[in-house]
Amino acid sequence: MRTHRVWASAATAALSLLALFAPTATASEQAPARTAAVQPIIGGGYAQSGPWAARLFSNGRETCTATIIAPTWILTAKHCVTGGGLSFRIGSLDQHSGGTVANGVQTYTHSSDLALVRLDRSVSATYARLGQPGPVTVGQNVQVYGWGATSQCGSEATCQSRYLKVANVTVTSGCRDAYGGSAICARRGDGITAGGDSGGPMMANGVQVGVASTSDRQTTTAYTNVTAYRSWIQSIAGV
Repeated sequence: MRTHRVWASAATAALSLLALFAPTATASEQAPARTAAVQPIIGGGYAQSGPWAARLFSNGRETCTATIIAPTWILTAKHCVTGGGLSFRIGSLDQHSGGTVANGVQTYTHSSDLALVRLDRSVSATYARLGQPGPVTVGQNVQVYGWGATSQCGSEATCQSRYLKVANVTVTSGCRDAYGGSAICARRGDGITAGGDSGGPMMANGVQVGVASTSDRQTTTAYTNVTAYRSWIQSIAGV
């Protein structure tokens, strides 16, 4: 599968989105052993903390990752919200239990691969801090989070993780997301994003700088650059 940095056709965009967006996970999992042998996110490890993390469900199906950025606002990828019937489990490392469950009642999308979803209730949580406009340094080590596939397993229907995962990746350049928006490209460190990680955060020094858009599931991933679209986010969510 080729690395997908999308500029050209809708068909190319659809292929690149498939690298992240995947069907619901059905495999039951035991509580994770916190050891180096664990291989989530295709590499990486289980997250020890992620209070701002939100698992996105579309019509009850586990599909994407997101973050809560304000009491009634979720930030995720645009390609994650097209199915409708959105709900979120917020503030739990376990996508099956804990935290707070809330429904999406209104969705706003950007021309890039970004979406904001307004919740049906106010959720008390640790909200993700968003980066201010400015470049992320090439060569910088950053962290990516998600509940996505743990291996290159075909349809990925049974290999998404029950527990939130994290991997280190290295920023390589500015690039384009699945809709041609400004993005941050990174190469695999101890892991790489895959199906189900879409919409999840790229964190630099604890601040969210990106939203997962595309991946080749081997060496390269592209995250829509949150810092480039802060004025849009602020105009809607107020943060």
